[in-house]
Amino acid sequence: MTLTMFRAKLHRLRVTEADLYYEGSITLDEELLAASGILPYEKVQVVNVNNGARLETYTIPGAPGSRTVCLNGPAARLAARGDEVIVIAYAQMTPEEARRHRPRIVLVDEHNNPTEVREPYVVPPEALLAGA
Repeated sequence: MTLTMFRAKLHRLRVTEADLYYEGSITLDEELLAASGILPYEKVQVVNVNNGARLETYTIPGAPGSRTVCLNGPAARLAARGDEVIVIAYAQMTPEEARRHRPRIVLVDEHNNPTEVREPYVVPPEALLAGA
């Protein structure tokens, strides 16, 4: 059995562009991808904080240092420039891997500059059951 676990996210990015006539995906600054551990061309979920829209797509690396967050193709209809979005990557893990897994969370400022990287401690289920 495998579990689908939250692996990494870029939290509250601001959309810088929306390109309806591009082939599709989300373009993200390579430095933001690297900070989060999300890979170019990896499948991600994008959640729009402003309007509640949720979509699945894949990442395309943008110019390093550009702080680009561009929704492309049909996804461009689900966000406007300035909207805040959360980009989430998931991974399939065995229960044993999931117990040891620590997701990576990258927080950004209003210009999409990383301000903090978190890798929260996850309490193993057996510790919870033992009352620890």
